[in-house]
Amino acid sequence: MAEPRKSPRKNGKDGVRHMESHVLGIRGMTCAACAQRIERVVRKLPGIGRASVNLASEKLFVEYDAGELGLPAIKEAVRKIGYEAVEKKASADEDRARRRKELRTLRAKLAVSAAFTLPLLYIAMAPMIGLPFPGVLSPMGYPLRYALTELLLTLPAIAAGWRFYYVGYRALWMRSPNMDSLIAVGTTAAVAFSVYNTWRIASGGMREAMAAAESLYYETAGVIITLILLGKSLEAASKGRTGEAIKKLMGLAPKTAIIMRGSEETEIPIDDVGIGDIIVVKPGAKIPVDGTVVEGRTAIDESMLTGESMPAGKKPGDAVYAASLNTTGAIRFRAEKIGADTALAQIIKLVEDAQGSKAPIAKLADVVSGYFVPIVCLVAVLVGAAWYIGTRDAGFALTIFISVLVIACPCALGLATPTAIMVGTGKGAEHGILIKGGEALETAHKINAIVFDKTGTITEGKPRVTDILTAGGDSPGSEELLLLAASAEAGSEHPLGQAVVAGARERGLELIRADGFDSVTGRGIEARVGGRDVLAGSRKLMEERGVPLAAMEREADRLSGDGKTPMYVAVDGALAGIVAVADVVKPSSREAIGRLRKMGIEVAMLTGDNKSTAAAIARQVGIDRVLAEVLPQDKAGEVKKLQGEGRKVAMVGDGINDAPALAQADIGIAIGSGTDVAMESADIVLMRGDLRDVPTAINLSKRTIRNIKQNLFWAFGYNTVGIPIAAGALYLFGGPLLSPIFAAAAMSLSSVSVLTNALRLKSFRG
Repeated sequence: MAEPRKSPRKNGKDGVRHMESHVLGIRGMTCAACAQRIERVVRKLPGIGRASVNLASEKLFVEYDAGELGLPAIKEAVRKIGYEAVEKKASADEDRARRRKELRTLRAKLAVSAAFTLPLLYIAMAPMIGLPFPGVLSPMGYPLRYALTELLLTLPAIAAGWRFYYVGYRALWMRSPNMDSLIAVGTTAAVAFSVYNTWRIASGGMREAMAAAESLYYETAGVIITLILLGKSLEAASKGRTGEAIKKLMGLAPKTAIIMRGSEETEIPIDDVGIGDIIVVKPGAKIPVDGTVVEGRTAIDESMLTGESMPAGKKPGDAVYAASLNTTGAIRFRAEKIGADTALAQIIKLVEDAQGSKAPIAKLADVVSGYFVPIVCLVAVLVGAAWYIGTRDAGFALTIFISVLVIACPCALGLATPTAIMVGTGKGAEHGILIKGGEALETAHKINAIVFDKTGTITEGKPRVTDILTAGGDSPGSEELLLLAASAEAGSEHPLGQAVVAGARERGLELIRADGFDSVTGRGIEARVGGRDVLAGSRKLMEERGVPLAAMEREADRLSGDGKTPMYVAVDGALAGIVAVADVVKPSSREAIGRLRKMGIEVAMLTGDNKSTAAAIARQVGIDRVLAEVLPQDKAGEVKKLQGEGRKVAMVGDGINDAPALAQADIGIAIGSGTDVAMESADIVLMRGDLRDVPTAINLSKRTIRNIKQNLFWAFGYNTVGIPIAAGALYLFGGPLLSPIFAAAAMSLSSVSVLTNALRLKSFRG
């Protein structure tokens, strides 16, 4: 298991508390009432900061003060109420094998139960509807044979569903009834009443025996158990699919690594790799840990981290990440992050935390689930008693009692939210969108205003040469002009100068060694390049040195209006031309902003640049509202002003300079990378740095919340309609009476329908 995260928190009495967080696997839960029971018990422990149980993933997320409480105490508290807390974190393969074993066991029990229940159902129903029936079992001629045959066929079904009775009655004993309690009490009542009538058949006269034979409910118990096992099998198969994204991530990392021991290559287990080891990765192999290339060139498929389908070129000095795929060349790299520190491990941790979190929309369902089962037990008893008083028919009252108990299971309520969040956050991870929790997922769909930082978000964040304009006449051509300017700037540390040098090298120009380099602070530089005096810089520098600019002033103004920085270049005292530099807009920015505007979201840009430069960039990408000349410390205030206008605001930035604004916004969206996935200030991390993922994240939020609402509507609606029908509301007005068998079928299908609906999110494409 990954090391627990620690975070200091202030405590008024004891100073600093060191809070640890753990994820424990929970075994033995069957419904939402189980999850609520565990949460209530754990939250009462001293030192607990947070406790949240996810029924779908079968995990307990707990945060506690290690000075007051230890993990063994938490596990013991869970054990005392009848569940098992598992600390060891299974691998993806082990977890998959466990779930497959559980599913095989369920299917085996279902097969046994069905094999005996089908003939039991036939024997019970055939005499009523005129189907062929063996005379030796006739309820009118041989009622005792008939009753004993039904009893013998019921016993294997009860054995197959024994766990319902063991768990259900234990939960009742502990005063925390759950779904198993409802099934156990209902089927026990049916069997007990039937055994009583079997005794009447055996001990009474023929007339009494024939009457008692009509009051046998063995098939009710058998069919209920079979249908519940069928529902549980379908549910287990569906739940296994909801967590596929996290399992894929967990299964990506290779099990071994090839490291250099002196001059020899040695293959070792991944857990034995140490920081500083030199690792060899051949074409077609996966990168075992994070590190930096020291030898070789290749292209690496990093789609598992970024969602980007095109392989990224790698050379010495470039970073590589665990579980990415080496496609072409062999490389050697130095291990720098291992185990829980790798980018993959951080992503898995983020996704797990998100899948275990609860959206605010789930709170009502949680409250209802916690009290639902005890209330249903009371309702079943009261309704059954009322019908018995009204009809004096014990069999009829028993049917009502069983139907109410069986139809009212709160499983669908408990699965409605976590399954959708698990699939939604997993789907986000597949797109390179890391959503940190259910609250962020829910809030994102309400966003109606988005503020983008400019530098590094809308733009690439590094200046590039965009235009080369020559003065004409005897002046150098564009290539020679760039070469002279770049050679002169080679000794400069100014970002604009470095951009000019990079532009020359990108064009394959070989720089000339410059002599007499001199930087003129705030103006530019001068140097002697190839025997020629080169001056490069601002209008002020040229004016101070007496270089006429009139011939190119209009061009310089045009470039400035486009948000570019014109750098004048003079050679031997005469203006030779202009090299323009700008922080260029990312190719995806305009499309992303266009999509947001079509969604009805207002888009604004926030920058410290001057108004003319900011306006030029805004025009290029289609932004109308520009907040320019804003200092970093004032960005959060600008976001707050928008919120003051009644808007739900998202802030998109690089997660470093924009941290206060990201924290202030209703949703902070950080432009991240594989090494920066744990930015505390952001709610959502876009690992590709592609702004088109912003509308994708909002659409995913909308789809997920819509899915949750559909699930909750179905779950609440099912119980709202089902319980009165089971209680005989239709029968009271001349309608049909709901059989316990149909109640069991409806209950099983309710959970399966919720899971199936959540799995529709897997088709999300953005």
